[in-house]
Amino acid sequence: MILAVDIGNTNIVLGCIDGQTIALQARLATELQKTPDQYAAELKMMLDLYGVSPSAITGSIISSVVPPVSNNVYAAIARLTGQESLVVGPGIRTGLNIRMDNSNEVGSDLITAAVAAIEEYGAPLMIVDMGTATTITAVDASGAFAGGCICPGIQISMAALTGSTAQLTGISLEAPKKAIGKNTRDAMRSGIVLGAAAMLDGLLDHIEQELGQRAKTIVTGGSSKVILPLCRREMIYDPNLMLKGLALLYRRNGRT
Repeated sequence: MILAVDIGNTNIVLGCIDGQTIALQARLATELQKTPDQYAAELKMMLDLYGVSPSAITGSIISSVVPPVSNNVYAAIARLTGQESLVVGPGIRTGLNIRMDNSNEVGSDLITAAVAAIEEYGAPLMIVDMGTATTITAVDASGAFAGGCICPGIQISMAALTGSTAQLTGISLEAPKKAIGKNTRDAMRSGIVLGAAAMLDGLLDHIEQELGQRAKTIVTGGSSKVILPLCRREMIYDPNLMLKGLALLYRRNGRT
């Protein structure tokens, strides 16, 4: 059983993967201040909660967009399991042709998601990850990573709106009943939630036009369950895309 760890700006997603089966999936808060010992304690608590012994972990792999946290989580896993983790980054074998101005600038999360999506759904593809930021990755017909775009996530949009205006307060992020809000809160929900859906539809149309052919759209990330039903484009929701990608990269690098 391997431990797959996806470190994002807001959450750390943990997955214990036994063969092709995700036996455990849990989330921790991403916190810069936590020490390796604190992360080790939280990891052990999560494993205990799901009845998984650290001795059952035969290997681990980390994808991270927060380098200071990845160092501490790396050390925490080593203390807990006695093993060093594989880290998604320069030098790792991905099997992915990256057609970017500087391939080293591509985030490990984007690479991991693309590897999993190509393996499971084929190419061409557009991959949407709705987390702290909303990212769209374009994969062309040859299976190459062609580029993409980065947008503010809906939580960032809401924080910017409420933090910069004196009379607009925080709201729960749920689907509005109508586009035309009859009160301030409904108007904000329309602007943020429906606005995110409309933005996705529009950007995906532009990207597909540049790819020159129809492409499947794969969606993952914490905010996608709210936004996806409001989009006009047909999309495939895959909440486990990152964990699948990490397991695949682990195997591609000679780990079993």
